[in-house]
Amino acid sequence: MTEHGAASDDADPNAIRSIAVTVDDVVTALEATRRSDRRTVLRITPPFSGRMRARLHRPTGDDATEAIHLDPSALVADLPPYPDPDETADRLRAAGEYTTKRHHDRHAAAVREWRAATREAIVDTVALPTDDGPHRVEIKRLG
Repeated sequence: MTEHGAASDDADPNAIRSIAVTVDDVVTALEATRRSDRRTVLRITPPFSGRMRARLHRPTGDDATEAIHLDPSALVADLPPYPDPDETADRLRAAGEYTTKRHHDRHAAAVREWRAATREAIVDTVALPTDDGPHRVEIKRLG
């Protein structure tokens, strides 16, 4: 935004038609947010143009105000719940099959399945917030 509140031409998100995202970045951002108390986003920085790239970013209080912080959950339809290690342990105990190795192996497999399901659920479009209201753009998957 300019000092008068209007977006400068190179900082107007309405110029964006598509955003390229690395599939691994989307999965990593979602997983990092779920596994810690810090939010991880996909950041798009001006100058904005028709095709943009979103990159992993952990926001801080001093981030540029014109950058767009895209919540990675907005890029995934029907996001499956992240596997909980305690639930994995409870299921193994209930079945009388608990060992530390089984717990580790089953939880690691559940995380791999979550990552695969998340990769497959990335959406084709997303709405970016603008001063004029939501602006729909295409999502181009990389990797």
